[in-house]
Amino acid sequence: MAEYQNIRTGRHRAFALHAHLVFVTKYRHRVFEDVHPTRMEEVMRAVCEDFECELVEFNGKDNHVHLLVNFPPKVALSKLVNSLKGVSSRRLRQEYPELVRHYWRAQRLWSGSYFAGSVGGAPLSIVRQYIEQQNRPL
Repeated sequence: MAEYQNIRTGRHRAFALHAHLVFVTKYRHRVFEDVHPTRMEEVMRAVCEDFECELVEFNGKDNHVHLLVNFPPKVALSKLVNSLKGVSSRRLRQEYPELVRHYWRAQRLWSGSYFAGSVGGAPLSIVRQYIEQQNRPL
């Protein structure tokens, strides 16, 4: 029961909702270098805070990222995802103009699709370990 130590509460609710999100770059281009994921995590952490969510774990490779997000029941996951992808794409494009060469045609960093998995069945420690292992050399 250690996984439920961090049950969050609200005015009339108690919850422990987690989602495993995966975003891939447009056309699966290998876009990210060492500096990009660090900045992207900062940006996505700020977006999560705006939604009263917690970015529990973040990692990725050159063409995708994994997030483990703890979110309240009032948050529509699709709206959170749209904001995470939109804000990160816009900020990275502004801060790293060299990225434009990877998505000049579509003007989008991320593919339109994404993966969102409920993390109720697997222990969070296993999901965290899986995400941590995604950061192998770029």
